[in-house]
Amino acid sequence: MKFNSIFFIFIFFVSCKKETTIDKTKTLPFYNSAAFTPEWIAESDDSYATIHTIAPFQFTNQNSQNITNKDFRGKIYIADFFFTTCPSICPILAKNMRSIQENYKEDKDILLLSHSVMPWVDTVEKIKKYALDKKVIDTKWHLVTGDRKAIYKIARTSYFADEDFKKTKDESEFIHTENFVLVDKKGRIRGVYNGTLALDIRRLKRHIEILKKEI
Repeated sequence: MKFNSIFFIFIFFVSCKKETTIDKTKTLPFYNSAAFTPEWIAESDDSYATIHTIAPFQFTNQNSQNITNKDFRGKIYIADFFFTTCPSICPILAKNMRSIQENYKEDKDILLLSHSVMPWVDTVEKIKKYALDKKVIDTKWHLVTGDRKAIYKIARTSYFADEDFKKTKDESEFIHTENFVLVDKKGRIRGVYNGTLALDIRRLKRHIEILKKEI
């Protein structure tokens, strides 16, 4: 009887050791699909190794510099999509991205990345002028252009940024999204926000502070 009791206690102890409690008020979830279902996944979980990450990319920024995912390795960054002639939501998105830029301009671990969804129009010269107009800090905020297919593919399959594509599956469909996507230091999506709403921008800034505390 004594042996059975000791065995039961041992099994109970091991089970408790494996169970990990995540404080959802202090930890951001992961987003692994276009459904944007938040998932809190502990490092001890078997699925931790297969968390969705942003695919490798290579674009050209406003200073004609080659920008790749390696430039964002070990950084927290916010990604969005725009085009320079957009008269509707893009000026609001740019204004709110600039607000984030100003908030973190001294923090080298926070970067911004804006992709043109009209790269056939948005040449380097045009996005440079746009960057100057929006008072972009070159070392903080990269506006990129490049191959249309590459930009559209990463928008849809990495950032899940195209709501209409989920319905139509039309690859020629123009991308126009208000999403700001928060990406952690390992290239994983940790938050999605409406970049036109002040409430969501405040929420994004709070989440950045939470993410900064992660090791």
